Amino acid sequence: MSIRNVIAGVAAVTAMMGLSACATLDTQAPIATSETAPRLETSHGPVVGSREGATQAVNVFRGVRYAASTEGRRFQLAGDPAAWSQPLPATQFGSECPQRPSGDVPVFQSWANTVGTSEDCLFLNVWTRGLNDGKKRPIMVWLHGGGYVTGSGSSNGYDGSRLAERGDVVVVTINHRLNGLGYSYLGEITDDPKYADSGNLGSLDIVKALEWVRDHAEEIGGDAGNVTIFGESGGAAKVSTLMAMEQARGLFHRAIAQSGSMSLSGFTPRLATPLAKDLMKTAGVSSVADLAAMPIDDFVVAMMKSRTRAAYYRPVVDGRSLTRQPYAPDANPVSANIPLLVGTNNNEMRLQGGLANPENFTLTWEQLPAKLTPFLGEADVNAIIAGMRAAHPDYDASDVFFQVATFRNYRAAALRQAERKSAQQAPVYMYRLDWKTPVEGGRLETPHALDIAFVFDNVARSTSYTGPESRETARMADLMADSWIAFARTGNPNTPALPRWPTYDTKDRATMIFDIDPAVVRDPDGRERELLQPLLPEGPAQE
Repeated sequence: MSIRNVIAGVAAVTAMMGLSACATLDTQAPIATSETAPRLETSHGPVVGSREGATQAVNVFRGVRYAASTEGRRFQLAGDPAAWSQPLPATQFGSECPQRPSGDVPVFQSWANTVGTSEDCLFLNVWTRGLNDGKKRPIMVWLHGGGYVTGSGSSNGYDGSRLAERGDVVVVTINHRLNGLGYSYLGEITDDPKYADSGNLGSLDIVKALEWVRDHAEEIGGDAGNVTIFGESGGAAKVSTLMAMEQARGLFHRAIAQSGSMSLSGFTPRLATPLAKDLMKTAGVSSVADLAAMPIDDFVVAMMKSRTRAAYYRPVVDGRSLTRQPYAPDANPVSANIPLLVGTNNNEMRLQGGLANPENFTLTWEQLPAKLTPFLGEADVNAIIAGMRAAHPDYDASDVFFQVATFRNYRAAALRQAERKSAQQAPVYMYRLDWKTPVEGGRLETPHALDIAFVFDNVARSTSYTGPESRETARMADLMADSWIAFARTGNPNTPALPRWPTYDTKDRATMIFDIDPAVVRDPDGRERELLQPLLPEGPAQE
């Protein structure tokens, strides 16, 4: 598997988790009639939603506009929408932002939705049990996966009804600009000031959505002073990036990074500028203005043909919205007072490295060195294999491949993030999910994105990935959803159902292992950490 294919594979499989839809599947929760439908007064105009959830107690507003369409204003900061006076329906998700098409991933079938893309995509979705009722509920703002290149906040897996009902919290999911539309650095190609922030527009869209949440906290029954941002994969990378942005200071108060600490560092202008120039060359245009005026379908095709393949984008340290790296060489002081919950799944790469390349499930020892080399750079691959075999005598060649790849692309960065954050005053909590899914004959074990079903208490919407609802899946949802709710409420994820979960530090490295019988283990990845971390650069395998 080439490095480029690793990146493209991550983007393709995670994209399926964020596809938007007209309505969220819920056969037990019919939409309320127009006479009883909840009404939300936004600062731009009123919207009318639905009541859902097991008790019909959750007010749901889908496709609420937080910014104006970016069509005709490509590569520019998002503006405020025009005001409206008549109530608009808010029962369907808004369009997702333009992106490369995604392949069919069977295990994500339960989550997939089908609404098209548009440059008019800056919408958010709200689930809350109260409207203007004076209660100050914790607000949990979800940032979707798909790297910085694909996805949306409208996946069935992200439906917030059960989480809002379970914990009496407000759940918000959002769409923002992606790929070259959200992260093309043009600052060294044009001096036109309207394009000055082009390298971080996707993240600045998130900031604008968080400003909407702050300004409407009372209306949606939440507490503007208690906002948690959380996300998985690319969503967790976005969480990490926001922790370094001065514009986001004060807009959130806790952070959760699930399987996505790869954004410890963003692109530099030195790397980002050639990518933007190559996109222009591929598109056959000679100016940024021409690139901005291209029909959107042609623009996406040009991205896919360019060096980026529409899958190789990150925030840019542009000296404006991002003045230094988020977590390199240390944790950014902008968020020194923000508690962090961070972790990964135990066998992340059994998804991308397995389903995309099934031969990796049956590797021989002779095949293993060539398979591992793309993940290890200049490191001695045979020495790594020998070290892993000594640490885990029960592993076969495929086990070694998946665990090294998982450590390389996920676990190492999560550990680095926790280490660096723990040097600041705010608490850090580390976890690892170990529960194994039975789907695909059990060969996926604990793969990338499995945690989403449990964090949102959405097992019924996730059976293609978790298997049928069972006592085990209910137990995992109880453990993880309640812990995430506790963290959002207090900054501490401890619950009565868990053993005491200490904060993380480099001395004890206390880690909560989420399984049917949860346990706190000191340095559970110690052998891999000592063997691999000193040899690996920061972030996932990349060109």
